[in-house]
Amino acid sequence: MKAQIISVGTEILLGNITDTNSKFLANKLTELGIDVFKMTTVGDNPDRLYKALKEAVENVDYVFTTGGLGPTEDDITKEIAIKVLGQEDQVIVDPRSKERLESYFAKKKKAIKINLKQAKFPKDAIILDNDRGTAPGCILKIK
Repeated sequence: MKAQIISVGTEILLGNITDTNSKFLANKLTELGIDVFKMTTVGDNPDRLYKALKEAVENVDYVFTTGGLGPTEDDITKEIAIKVLGQEDQVIVDPRSKERLESYFAKKKKAIKINLKQAKFPKDAIILDNDRGTAPGCILKIK
């Protein structure tokens, strides 16, 4: 089995921060016997991220992304992955994720509105709770 890791963020691409997430993922995948075929860093650019994800989906068994989950406008990873997989028409607000956001931002109504995109997933996604931040991750499957 082959995997590709794609880290997303202009701050990583420009060297402003160190990408320790990809290193962690690569080590864990190797421990599991999964061949890390390629590691890619893409800035917060929708077209470049789309191309990188499309290429990865066509060449490996698993694609792992890190970064770009929100809440800022340039956090586009999940939305672009959904587009690559053609699942835009299946997106719903996950009640559990929305509830966790509402609890976290109980007194900040503006923050709820900005962060609500973090609770949107294709209906068949496997949602991964995030106990260290507000943006849950997810597992998306190719149909």
